[in-house]
Amino acid sequence: MKKEEKVIVGISIGDLNGIGPEIIIKTYEDPRVLELNTPVIFASGKTMQFFKNHFKSKINFFNIDDVNKISHGKVNVVNVWQEPVKIEFGKEDKRIGEYAIKSLEAATNALKDGAIDVLVTAPINKHNIQSDKFNFPGHTDYLARALNGKSLMFMVSDELRVGLLTDHVPLKDASNHITEDLIQEKIATVTKSLKQDFNIRRPKIAVLAINPHAGDNGVIGNEDDTILKPTLEKIKADGNLVYGPYSADSFFGSNNYESFDAVIASYHDQGLIPFKTIAFGKGVNFTAGLDKVRTSPDHGTAYEIAGKGTADESSFKQAIYTAIKIYRNRQDFNHYSKDPLKKASK
Repeated sequence: MKKEEKVIVGISIGDLNGIGPEIIIKTYEDPRVLELNTPVIFASGKTMQFFKNHFKSKINFFNIDDVNKISHGKVNVVNVWQEPVKIEFGKEDKRIGEYAIKSLEAATNALKDGAIDVLVTAPINKHNIQSDKFNFPGHTDYLARALNGKSLMFMVSDELRVGLLTDHVPLKDASNHITEDLIQEKIATVTKSLKQDFNIRRPKIAVLAINPHAGDNGVIGNEDDTILKPTLEKIKADGNLVYGPYSADSFFGSNNYESFDAVIASYHDQGLIPFKTIAFGKGVNFTAGLDKVRTSPDHGTAYEIAGKGTADESSFKQAIYTAIKIYRNRQDFNHYSKDPLKKASK
């Protein structure tokens, strides 16, 4: 694909009873967004027509049965199913979860086949998607399996980037998951992503401690002294700009994060609470570590406001922009990696 051509953005519909369809429609009602990419929504024409009518939208959908028949300049909808679907806004429904998975699987297959360039996923309900055939905590784990990669949840915004050593595991088990191999793997993934996806040639990374106050010399746990610190020293000795472990309670309040290109948190809430406090509505969930680009908004299904027409599409729109930017950055990175003299001459 030539750089001036539009990026083809595949979109999985998410939970139909949540705010996903609303924020998709609102995003592409803005003609400026459509000028930047070609959207392909994996759902059905009938279902999207229901949402168009409900939200009194003037958006026009271009319905197709084959992803290879997309039309540039239009909001394409691939018919993943044909039957009508009963929508009950704000209700958790196992049947609706099945449609979310149908959409995700179809979009992922199109991504693997190269029919779409990037994937942006609308929010799912992690409970109603579970079945004998689909048993993953969420998008990140599913995509790692489907795309044969080692994924990392990377929350990104203009102000802050946060990666996680452990993501969707119970807090009581988080420290047991943190090993030297895991730390090495996650830091390597973040480092590579900062270089190829965000065009940062010499990334500087901070790592947050596992225990309060980094364990206070073993008084509040010894995992930081026995696992995290020695591993970071090894990584740093290899020439990487990796620092820590930092006590998490003061790291963000002191604006210390502004001195780094990325922050790696030891567990989910340690990283995502400050991220969403600082960047909520402007943040994007990016799945780093894969050879394909996937982003999503930084929020969930928001059942409590579903169907009311009040959902804010800002984060979903930013997820579109971020996916496009990362895709372009990877094109440049791969191009100049093959011929570094071209980069040097710019």
